[in-house]
Amino acid sequence: MLRNLTWTLETGQHWAILGENGSGKSTFLEALAGKLPVVGGVFEHPIGPLREAVELLPKDFSFDRIVASSAQFYQQRFNAHAAEIAPTVREVLQGQLRPVGTVDDASVVVPPPRYDETWLTEVAELVQISLLLDRRLTSLSNGETRRTLLASSLLKRPKILLLDNPFAGLDTASRARLHDTFDRISHTVTLVLVTTPDEIPACVTNVFTLHSERGSASVTVPPREVFPEPLAEFTNALRMRDVSVRYGEVVVLEKINWEVKRGEKWAILGPNGSGKSTLLSLLTADNPQGYASDLELFDRKRGTGESIWDIKAKIGFVSPELHLYFPRETPVWKVVASGLFDTAGLFRRLSEEQVGQVEAVLDLLEISGLREKRLGQLSSGQQRWALLARALVKNPPLLILDEPGQGLDPEHVARFRNWIDDLCCNSDRTLLHVSHYPDEIPRCVKRVLRLEAGVGRIEPFVAGA
Repeated sequence: MLRNLTWTLETGQHWAILGENGSGKSTFLEALAGKLPVVGGVFEHPIGPLREAVELLPKDFSFDRIVASSAQFYQQRFNAHAAEIAPTVREVLQGQLRPVGTVDDASVVVPPPRYDETWLTEVAELVQISLLLDRRLTSLSNGETRRTLLASSLLKRPKILLLDNPFAGLDTASRARLHDTFDRISHTVTLVLVTTPDEIPACVTNVFTLHSERGSASVTVPPREVFPEPLAEFTNALRMRDVSVRYGEVVVLEKINWEVKRGEKWAILGPNGSGKSTLLSLLTADNPQGYASDLELFDRKRGTGESIWDIKAKIGFVSPELHLYFPRETPVWKVVASGLFDTAGLFRRLSEEQVGQVEAVLDLLEISGLREKRLGQLSSGQQRWALLARALVKNPPLLILDEPGQGLDPEHVARFRNWIDDLCCNSDRTLLHVSHYPDEIPRCVKRVLRLEAGVGRIEPFVAGA
């Protein structure tokens, strides 16, 4: 996976690890953390046992995987009652979790807190989560979850902190806050982080670039070829009238009025916590509050007899959370085929026509060479291409891309954006694109729904704004 690497980490240094998708950046961090064996050469580690000195900050949303009781099922965060039983940030950080399915809290002996309260308070202030300690973990935004995950690592007092794409999926304000946090903690812990050239913290002293020829193969470039026009027997993809979503006293979306006609291309923008994920959950039929809202999807009001699967059949969807919940042991061809049935896995036999659809999209994205590999064997970027193929396999009339560039290096972000332009620009396909980076948004996008604290504002899209 990695060959002929020569690298030394010296006292006082902080390193940024760069490289294209598939070059082995995540593998490099896992080897440093002692999670992968070094089978050739010499790996000297003079500062003591790996498990005590080095802490690897998991990438993406794997924090929720570790804390299973905070994310029992994909739609939990959108269900008010289910969200209320999730643990608080304080309980998670202190290791005071109750088993999944606990009905009577008094029936469970909660372990003592892992850390002194003074130390917890100090770390919480350092990473700016003091006000989040008594919040439910499932209520946190992407940026808040990332800082909570950082706190969980710092509480262990590591000497070296390894971070895998810590800025991925964060809006401008959250990235700036995280940069500030890294600068402050760099005085007490050595940082080694996988990142992109435009997100290197000021405290970084050295850069190490990996190349695909040294490790696994990089993601291939999609061909300049497009799908046939999708079948679209509707006038409006969606229509919302004064749609609000609240959980208890907390209003997540407030009186959203929004209409998207067939073939329109929109960006959905807003900071972490502004309500974007909740909005998408209404559109993908994952949020039960959609039944009580004045919401139409594909010219039909929610709750008038259509099933969730009727709605999902018209939507191709890619998101970080779907990425999180997809079984890692699934072969790529089954990942793609599951998009035909909108399931997280393949549970039925394919017809000859369906096999042809799968092979066609694998060829189209030039990932046929990965078809038998398991999803967990791929780099993050390759996984994202496989999930895009899953979204496209049924040629949906509505494509919802929630931060599709997350985990991709700048070159592949640009290629991905260009490919989406080829797919959608001269097509009747409707596109909703969510991103914190304006330069990731395809040129075909013309309008923006901008969310701020749950309130929506419609405006024209201006590239670079």
